Amino acid sequence: MNITDAQRLAWKNKLDKGFNTSDIPLEFGLLTAEIGEAFTAWRKGLPDRGEELADVFLYLVAIAEMQGVDLGEEVTRKIEKNARREYTAGTNGTLLRTSRE
Repeated sequence: MNITDAQRLAWKNKLDKGFNTSDIPLEFGLLTAEIGEAFTAWRKGLPDRGEELADVFLYLVAIAEMQGVDLGEEVTRKIEKNARREYTAGTNGTLLRTSRE
């Protein structure tokens, strides 16, 4: 399944179930909670790590839909942009971007 299709299906589920479709700050708060759940699942080695990551993704694509953003297109554009960027190691070992694109 591609991101755009997942975004549409997540949105349809929100509409069908009567979930929030207009309060963006609420959705960001819920997304943050889901990230916390995913982190806890990873930290504790729980078997539902994948499901928790899926929840994060579904909240994220719903927020994109609420804003009229095709997240599939944006992810493609961002990956292409990141591929053009260049990095060098800084004095403390962290990577520093040396190009704008």
